[in-house]
Amino acid sequence: MFQREFAMRLVAKPGSELYCRLSVNVQLLARVDHLIKVSRNSFKPPPKVESSVVRIEPKYPPPAINFTEWDGLVRLCFMRKNKTLSAIFRIKHVINMLHENFKIFHKHEKMKSETSKLADEESKEQKVDLTSMMVGMNDDI
Repeated sequence: MFQREFAMRLVAKPGSELYCRLSVNVQLLARVDHLIKVSRNSFKPPPKVESSVVRIEPKYPPPAINFTEWDGLVRLCFMRKNKTLSAIFRIKHVINMLHENFKIFHKHEKMKSETSKLADEESKEQKVDLTSMMVGMNDDI
């Protein structure tokens, strides 16, 4: 059970006025359903806010994404309430930040590929050494 406004933000769909980062992130990781409204008169003493019951079912397995990068992208998308996405991605500091992030990503990918090549070469050398050792052992018998 949540405060009604929060519950409505959890279940908001794209295009609705309540759709926000919270909606995007929760719906990425879980299926969210609004079940019932709970009147303030259902409580003694009555609270100052309305409530709603929401069902949140986690998705299994969770999506295979980098959540830090995802949150950064969603944060950019909801940076200005009344701006369109195209206007947000034309802002100079946003473009510069995305370019720097891409360069860092590209650098990390290069390092990963070089590391995997070295590991492959080392494993091939080890296999050759094991094979020659096994041949040497069979000669002794």
